[in-house]
Formats: sequence, C-alpha cells, structure tokens
Amino acid sequence: MSASATALAIQDEPSNQTDAVTLDDVIAEIARRRDEFDRLSHVPRDVIEQLKRVGIYRAATPKRFGGDARAPGEFLAMIERIAVADGSAAWVASFGSANLYLAALPVATQAAIYADGPDQVFAGGLFPVQNAQPAPGGYRVNGTWKFASGCKGADWLGVGIGTGKPGEAPGKPRTAVFRPAQVEIVENWNVVGMQGTGSHDLRVTDQFVAEDWTFVRGGASTIDEPLYRYPTIAYAAQVLAVVNLGLARAALDVANQMAGGRKTTTGAPQLADRAYYRIELAKAEAQLRSARAFFYESTDSVWQAILAGNEVAPEQVSLLRLAATQIAREGADVVNRAYRLGGTMAIYRTHPLQRLMRDAMVVTQHAFLGEGNYDGAGAVFVGVPPIPGYL
Repeated sequence: MSASATALAIQDEPSNQTDAVTLDDVIAEIARRRDEFDRLSHVPRDVIEQLKRVGIYRAATPKRFGGDARAPGEFLAMIERIAVADGSAAWVASFGSANLYLAALPVATQAAIYADGPDQVFAGGLFPVQNAQPAPGGYRVNGTWKFASGCKGADWLGVGIGTGKPGEAPGKPRTAVFRPAQVEIVENWNVVGMQGTGSHDLRVTDQFVAEDWTFVRGGASTIDEPLYRYPTIAYAAQVLAVVNLGLARAALDVANQMAGGRKTTTGAPQLADRAYYRIELAKAEAQLRSARAFFYESTDSVWQAILAGNEVAPEQVSLLRLAATQIAREGADVVNRAYRLGGTMAIYRTHPLQRLMRDAMVVTQHAFLGEGNYDGAGAVFVGVPPIPGYL
C-alpha cells in the first residue's frame, strides 16, 4: 500500500449502505476520467450517482432522515482521498457537507427534501446577493449568481437573497432553495484550474419561493444531532481547503515516481541520486504532514467537545478557520515545490504536475480561505473582535 493510501485509509462504506461499490472503486473511476471532467466542464451525473452510492451525499444528512451525519474528520478524509485522484471531483464531492446548511430549514421542509431518500445533492450560487420581493407566504426571486460548483449534478439549488428583514447576520445570506427546473444554468465556467467543477452561473427569473424554503446560511439548526452543532461556516471552509491536502499528496507521489523511474535528458545522475532532490522531498513531506496534523487535530478537538456536550468556544472555531487557511496555502506550496523538482519535464501540458499546479492555486483563491483569516485568528489570539463573519 502506498504512503498516501496508508495515511488516508478510513472505512469506505457508511454503516447503513449495502451497495458493493467502495470508495476505492469510485476513486479509481475518477482517476480514469478526470480529463473528461475538464473537457465537459463538470462532473457527469453518473459519477455523482457513484459518489452517492458510497455515502458522500448522505454524509451530512440527518440520521432522522436516513443519513449518516458523519463525524467531520471522517468526511474530510474521504474528500482528501478523492482529491489525490482529481481536484475537481473532490471539490464537487465536498458539497456532500452542504446538507449541514439545509438543517437550518424547517423540519417539514427537510422531510420533503429527503422524501426520495437521504442522498440529496445541494449546490448553490450565493453571491452577489440579490434582493427578493416580498410576496404572500414568501418571495419572488430574480437575478444571476456566480460560482455554483457542481450545479449540473444537483438535486436542489440555492441562491442568496436579501429580504430586508432586520437582524439577519452580515456575511450569512438568506438562501432560497429551488428545484433545478426552476433555475437556468448559464454555462460560462472557463478557468485555468478546477475546470471540472462546473462552477457556472445560476439565473432565476420571476420564481416564487415560500418562506419555509429559505434559510440563513450558518443559521441555527432545527435538527438536534451532534453534527448540527459543528460550526457551519468553518466546516464549509474546511471541506474546500482539504482538497489541497490531496493535491499535495498527489504531487509528492509524482515527484517520488520521477526520482528513479526514468533516465535524465542530459545523461546526468537520476533524481534519486541527487542530494538536493532528496532534501527538498523530505522538507515538502514534513511540511505537508505538519499542516495536515494541525488540521485534523483542530477538527477532532471540536468534535470531541461537541460529543461531550460542551459548547464550541470561539477560540476553537478560530483554529478551524486558521487550520483550513493554512492547509490551503501549505498544500499549494508543496505542489509548487514538487513542480520545481520536476524540472523541464514538468512544463509540458500533459505532465500531471501541470494539472495539480493549476488546481491547487484555485483553492487558495476562495473567499473562505483568504489572507484576512490570519487577521481574524490573530485578533482572537490577542482578545480583540475579529473581522465580521470570521466566527
């Protein structure tokens, strides 16, 4: 078993799944088809169905609706494993955590969502928030929203709306939930990395949404299960950041394979025989493992506090945000180090390090993982109010 497989090994199957397919099977399929995802600019529905079969899209579904409500650390490790095979597929799979958001809906609404089973895919484009017009029992919604990752494989789509209601928290927009038939997907995702995420625009034209089908993102859960006491916004950042741990692992695997697997162009000693190559690989491995340990330690600390019946402290939430930001950057830096070790061969479009570089850089650009999080964490450390929305 490879070092990456050993480090990331967890139970493949949810306890209540009887399907014979395993996460390893799906990851192998993803690795075979990753070029297809880029070409299509989305992960096809048949792959989404396979991810459903191994529990990705029931991982954050409440147990009362037949879901697994998995411990965050378990789910994050699953996404990390998928990212070793493909960043876009892992990014789309990470929204298996998005059903945590849906737990802020009225229980009756959630029952309607899960009426056809616990494996429901929720995707959304929340920004820019568009003002909705009050209507009897709800709102009329119009507008266009960006960055709806995984929208083409979604069972439910959300868009960010402003209602004019006093007291709604800044940075936590109200989300209107629609069926896909009510929403137009504007296929305009054309980027350098993460092309397969299909993060197209969403457009809604004069659609009614009932009040009971809206919720505040990060709002209080109506479900009394441990997972729904986990910090929602921090988790949303974690599931994206963890993709870079998988991409970094993949990059180091490539660098190790290059070390002794081919003759050099110039006839010089193979890479494994060069001290600088070995030293740089060792430093990158230590860098990745250190960041990863901080990330999962912070996650488990919060989860254990929840299981013990304790409130999650602001300092703990801050560490989740800090660790997520850190692994996004450290992971990207590890990929970059591997790329530099790749030398001339790594400049070819077909070289695997090209894809890993492009994808890893995109992760660092996400708003949840911005440089301002270091300011927020520093503020918590010194006991002053952090930037709005940080906690």
